[in-house]
Amino acid sequence: MRAVPPPDPAGGPLPPKAGKPKNAVVRGASAAGVRTGRMMHGTGRRIRRATSAEGAGESGLAKLIELHALNSFGDMLITIALASTIFFSVPTGEARGRVALYLLITMAPFALLAPVIGPLLDKLPHGRRSAMAMSMLARAILAWTMAGSIAGGGIALYPEALGVLVASKSYGVVRSVVVPRLLPPQLSLVKANSRVTLAGLLATMVAAGVGGLLHLAGPGWPLRGAFLVFVIGTLMAFHLPHKVDSAKGEQRAVMHAEGHGARSSKAILRTVGPSVILALRAVSSLRWLVGFLVMFLAFLVRKEPVSGVPETAALGIVAAAAGVGNALGSVFGSWLKTRGSEATVAAMLLLAAVASAVAAIWYSLLTIAVVAAASGMAASLGKLALDAVIQRDVPESVRTSAFARSETILQLCWVAGGVVGISLPLNATLGLALAAAVMTAMLLWTLRSLFKVGLRGTATRPRVA
Repeated sequence: MRAVPPPDPAGGPLPPKAGKPKNAVVRGASAAGVRTGRMMHGTGRRIRRATSAEGAGESGLAKLIELHALNSFGDMLITIALASTIFFSVPTGEARGRVALYLLITMAPFALLAPVIGPLLDKLPHGRRSAMAMSMLARAILAWTMAGSIAGGGIALYPEALGVLVASKSYGVVRSVVVPRLLPPQLSLVKANSRVTLAGLLATMVAAGVGGLLHLAGPGWPLRGAFLVFVIGTLMAFHLPHKVDSAKGEQRAVMHAEGHGARSSKAILRTVGPSVILALRAVSSLRWLVGFLVMFLAFLVRKEPVSGVPETAALGIVAAAAGVGNALGSVFGSWLKTRGSEATVAAMLLLAAVASAVAAIWYSLLTIAVVAAASGMAASLGKLALDAVIQRDVPESVRTSAFARSETILQLCWVAGGVVGISLPLNATLGLALAAAVMTAMLLWTLRSLFKVGLRGTATRPRVA
């Protein structure tokens, strides 16, 4: 027989024990927490296995991949915070003036500082881990400082943004130097760079969602999140292998083809060769295109909503297309061979020129998404092709210097493209036609040089003293 609960003093039956539902909730929450912890632990293990594959764990490349993912995550959080203050929070005309001021104050000084970074790394090669750590630490301090001033959007924000940008670009130059030092025997340099780039892109996509959620709590919270990320990155930089700082046998590269611009016989012996110059010139123009489109399309879409889509949604679609293009370029780059890399950069110029021309003629949300994806893929794959040419044609003693100097040039070309994009009248046909014309001119120049150099770089290879 079922037991009947005894009556309470008031004469009614006692209620069921109040603790049972509560205990059920606690047990359910505990089980969910355990499952979440196991899932996160399993995801972390899978990520670690992926980054450590093919000898990357033993060589230290996996640590650099993880560090670069943190770097990209933090940079994206800062970008979200600045965009919300400088770009979205004010009318289009005022926003354009603010971004122009941002470019002037942040990018112009970097254009003056960038030529110094490469030679400085040549003279201070034993401080690469410290340089990466200081880049992270500087951005951590500046992110925390900006978190207190970003709500007002005052002029003090711009010098702080200058420091963030210079530190970020400096990190990019140092990273390009570090990757060859951590290359495992099983991987080519192109595949290693592809992994690093892809990890950064994935981290950027995750950071976009996290930054959006943090921004809901207040404009300073993405910056506080960036502070935490960069503090962790500072500590991780010192955990890179000591061989990162080794400069044994390295010499300074001269970014000229032999016989073109070298001032002495010693300099001629350290020139990088015609194939590297061909690829560097082509990829520089692709990086210019990316900087141009970032600035030009951002304001064009705000001024003239395209295809009836709200400006925020349209910008999100274009940004997503650019991200997909970058990711595809990194994936395709892992299959890239050193033979025919010059033809690859020429093909990327052709892709960018055609996409820009199509968007200029038939301007719509679809075509500008296509040009964003095409330019992202062309710049990403073109950079990996440039890396392949440097690995193939530049002797090891000057290869590290060649990577540092080429990356510095590419950073400057992005700046130049951004300046043109913010200065040009917001006319879709004019801007996209200009992009198509520049890409076509660079394509013709590259093809002309390609016939001289040959697909395999058969011209005189660089020598080392």
